[in-house]
Amino acid sequence: MTPKTKKRPLEAVVISDVHLGTYGCKAEQLHAYLKTIRPEILVLNGDIIDAWRFTSNYFPTAHFKVVRYFFKLAEEGCKIIYIPGNHDEVARRFTDLEFGQLQITNKIVLTLDGKTSWIFHGDVFDVVMHNSKWLAKLGSLGYGLLMAINRLVNGVIKLFGGKKISLAAKIKDVVKGGKHQEITKFESTVARLAIRKGYDYAICGHIHRPAKKNIITPSGSVIYLNSGDWVDNMTALEYEKGDWYLKRWDEGVEDITEESAVEEILTETAEEAFKRAFKEIIRS
Repeated sequence: MTPKTKKRPLEAVVISDVHLGTYGCKAEQLHAYLKTIRPEILVLNGDIIDAWRFTSNYFPTAHFKVVRYFFKLAEEGCKIIYIPGNHDEVARRFTDLEFGQLQITNKIVLTLDGKTSWIFHGDVFDVVMHNSKWLAKLGSLGYGLLMAINRLVNGVIKLFGGKKISLAAKIKDVVKGGKHQEITKFESTVARLAIRKGYDYAICGHIHRPAKKNIITPSGSVIYLNSGDWVDNMTALEYEKGDWYLKRWDEGVEDITEESAVEEILTETAEEAFKRAFKEIIRS
């Protein structure tokens, strides 16, 4: 961004799953993105610093720049709402703290243009997190190793003039019988609870899958959004012109692009789910 470029004024922005302090974090790209916006509210929706894999030996200057820029935004009048996730859960002991422009909370409901946005990290709906935390941490270590391998692979690809790839994203797409189904259950659970509470939007992070979906159930509908991450996807949610938009940072041109339009998904009723499960039992 050139010095003459004006920052885009935005009512609210949500970012999550930055994982500062890890090798996979795209801190430079996030810093570049932050310098292009001027939000009234910035929601840091969990896993901003990765305490699970944090060591004093690795916290580069680029990562410090991101932290410093958060404070710069607060000094300029931006309201910072920090919602701790599972990787930075140590901050949860400070929930309900408000200090100047900084607020720490487990969840927040923003009312924008008369519509309510329910924002929380999302690990509360992660079965593995609550029943096998050691397994979740083991998976985090494996993910870190995968990212290290990914850097080596992309280094070789770059030498031959190829385009970078994300091994983590490809593995998530291949394993559709396992994690993909859990993500669908995650989205459905969040949507049903948001509909029950009467919210217009349900916004999460945690699963590293950017999304915007209109989820329709027999009880009603809700717009489900996920802000993605700054490890694989480099995505954020921006509120402007009366709606939330999913945006992706394009490091090739240092610009932000809007993702595809909202998906419409009709979820089944409890009766339909029971019938489907019964048929599967009969067939097995």
